[in-house]
Amino acid sequence: MESTVYIVDDDRLARESLKWLIESAHLPVKVFDCGRAFLDQLEPAASGCVLLDVRMPDINGMELFARLKERGATLPVIIVTGHADVAMAVRAMKTGAYDFVEKPYNDALMLERVQSAISYDLDNRRNRRRVNEIRQRLDQLTPREQQVMTYVLRSTQNKIIATKLGISIKTVELHRANLMAKMEVASPTELVRLALIAGVE
Repeated sequence: MESTVYIVDDDRLARESLKWLIESAHLPVKVFDCGRAFLDQLEPAASGCVLLDVRMPDINGMELFARLKERGATLPVIIVTGHADVAMAVRAMKTGAYDFVEKPYNDALMLERVQSAISYDLDNRRNRRRVNEIRQRLDQLTPREQQVMTYVLRSTQNKIIATKLGISIKTVELHRANLMAKMEVASPTELVRLALIAGVE
């Protein structure tokens, strides 16, 4: 799915000005005049970033940000705020907002923040895909292969693994070869790297 900049602002002039700015950088834009409309139309697989105004009548920016988090949305959110709302924006960043931009904003700075947020989103998506791929490989392992892998990750010698599990060294070697093939790695070092990426301890 193409990276899109989602603008949520009830002020028509501010919305159109921001839309023009983003389009000048040849980025796809979708605009919404209220938080409810945005939530109703947001697709789970949406990629890009959200520019979110703080002060809106139906659902204010902070509440909308909280609802996005509740949904598990991973789009980076840039809070667009007036001077009086800076403390609120900082609190939002502490709970996961990507950035905030204070009005009146510099066009070049805004575009820089948007490009940065989109790059961050793309990196996150690549990383999540990588983790999912590794976990799918892990799911293919038999219970015994998982046991052997636990010892391999600790650099345990085959003969010690055999003693710990009450099986022959030949059987350990067979399980070890099978798990390495299923994990698509050629060395214990590569296996450790994949385990770290997938959060396996």
